[in-house]
Amino acid sequence: MTYEFAIFDFDGTLADTAEWFMAASNVAAARFGFRQLSVEEFKGLRAMGSREIIAHLGVPMWKLPRIATFMRQEMAGRADAIRLFPGVPEMLAELKSAGIGIAVVSSNGEAAIRKALGETAAAIDVFECGATLFGKAQHFKKVVKFAGIDPSRMLAIGDEARDIEAARTARIAAGAVGWGYADPTFLKTLGPDRFFDRMDEIMPAFRAGKG
Repeated sequence: MTYEFAIFDFDGTLADTAEWFMAASNVAAARFGFRQLSVEEFKGLRAMGSREIIAHLGVPMWKLPRIATFMRQEMAGRADAIRLFPGVPEMLAELKSAGIGIAVVSSNGEAAIRKALGETAAAIDVFECGATLFGKAQHFKKVVKFAGIDPSRMLAIGDEARDIEAARTARIAAGAVGWGYADPTFLKTLGPDRFFDRMDEIMPAFRAGKG
């Protein structure tokens, strides 16, 4: 299968936000009354799905919207300090030059993501941001409508189990990366359609469809 449109998660896929996320999560934990974790404990979450993580942290579901809003605000204040993974600007530029459509679907806010991307933001055709923890599928469907092509010709690339689940709900092919939050071995057990160990493996997944 070849693909004509790329949908990217932001945190852990395009941007190296693990350190920021751990710090912000512990600030949120103190504020909203759930478990604070050490670096080692955070590492232990990498082989869990989102629902398991929520249960492990002891976060009531009704608090999730407030926590998400808080995390977006924290991100907005730190966007200047967020760094993209090496090779991201080049990879996005190659996709754009090849005529591949590009979207970013994220739980974070669009303004903060654009700020973190800098000039690279010009490569993105559509931003669908502010997704709830389990609400990415709805945003994927909006991107499908925007693209106007069969969902099977689109590849959603993320770094967590919920990204794969959302892609399947939206009937989009699911791609996963090995450099993000979730443990690569764990992600592979979920059977994504494509798995990328390196950034330079992404472009060839699309190039064949445009050759």
